Amino acid sequence: MTQSAPSPTTPARGRVLVAMSGGIDSSVAAVLLHEQGYEVVGMTMKTWDYASAGGSKKETGCCSLDSINDARQIAVELGFPHYIIDIRDEFGDFVISNFTEEYLAGRTPNPCVLCNTHIKWDALLRRADQLGCEFIATGHYAQVRHENGRYVVSKGLDENKDQSYALWGVSQESLSRTLFPLGQMRKTEIYDEARRRGFTELVNKPESYEICFIPDNDYRGFLRRRVPGLEERVAGGKFVTRDGTVLGTHEGYPFYTIGQRKGLGVALGFPAYVTEIRPDTNEVVLGNFEELASTRTTVSKLNMGKYASLEGMGLVPSRTKVRYNHNGGAAAFLEQVGDKINIYFEEPVHAVTPGQAAVFYDGQDVIGGGWIERHTIGETPVSSAAAAAL
Repeated sequence: MTQSAPSPTTPARGRVLVAMSGGIDSSVAAVLLHEQGYEVVGMTMKTWDYASAGGSKKETGCCSLDSINDARQIAVELGFPHYIIDIRDEFGDFVISNFTEEYLAGRTPNPCVLCNTHIKWDALLRRADQLGCEFIATGHYAQVRHENGRYVVSKGLDENKDQSYALWGVSQESLSRTLFPLGQMRKTEIYDEARRRGFTELVNKPESYEICFIPDNDYRGFLRRRVPGLEERVAGGKFVTRDGTVLGTHEGYPFYTIGQRKGLGVALGFPAYVTEIRPDTNEVVLGNFEELASTRTTVSKLNMGKYASLEGMGLVPSRTKVRYNHNGGAAAFLEQVGDKINIYFEEPVHAVTPGQAAVFYDGQDVIGGGWIERHTIGETPVSSAAAAAL
């Protein structure tokens, strides 16, 4: 680790390690904590070196040299320490290996949730202990509170920027030491805070919404580079209907995702969508929009938030998000059976995708979440009246 500035005298509010990506959110989070009287230590994590993957686009986002320098500059100007840690090995061994394996298994992964859960929080807490920090903090738009013996994540005030979905997997122990300084703020306020302090470069800096190790947004190209011979191995698979009728050939099942409509290369006389991926037979199932709808799904590898468990609670009402941009989520009932939760939707939900996360909400609070295993098409949704009768 390399340090950029000496540490000031410890203020009364405690010492906090702030994850600083170099973007406006994490930078303003660090500034606000510094002004609130915390002793701030900044830390930027180098998770990926894009050049090593053979991509053609210039490295951008949280792993770029420019972003690291931007984070360091904030620390220098405000006089708090800043460290750079290289976690490329642990990140690659877990997040990128999982990303590749999930596509090869016919599922669509969510690497950002995995990174938060298994890499960033663990890495931050280990370094926090080494540096004598009681807390860690990030620039996520979310909130956390302690209630009834549980640490509960809830939505950020700015629902357009809310990131609680990506935090469902963070453990209770980790949440007990986590601060979200931006949870009660709107994005417009973040820009105002940066302007007020003269950080105009942060205000004008474009934000990145890409996966950090795929800055060109071409996951198919990444898989081809990552898995030698993959293209030849999976080429020539069949597009089929749900009943097995062959519709044409495709490039290989890992290069398709549930709900995909564009780039299929087949004309069926109606808008066709990918409704299922069958890796064992290298088949990609196509259907109409109605065939993309699911009435129930099952999730596993749970992490519970507001409640330690739902077992014994019957059918629990919730709003459930089956993807990050699933606005508002869907009305659903949850039934925990052992280490899995069955989700019954009140109305059919489209493009429920194995490998993605389902996150359950009680109002603004995260009940918990899990990874989608499978989805069921064509069964009758569970209505509120039916749920009450069960």
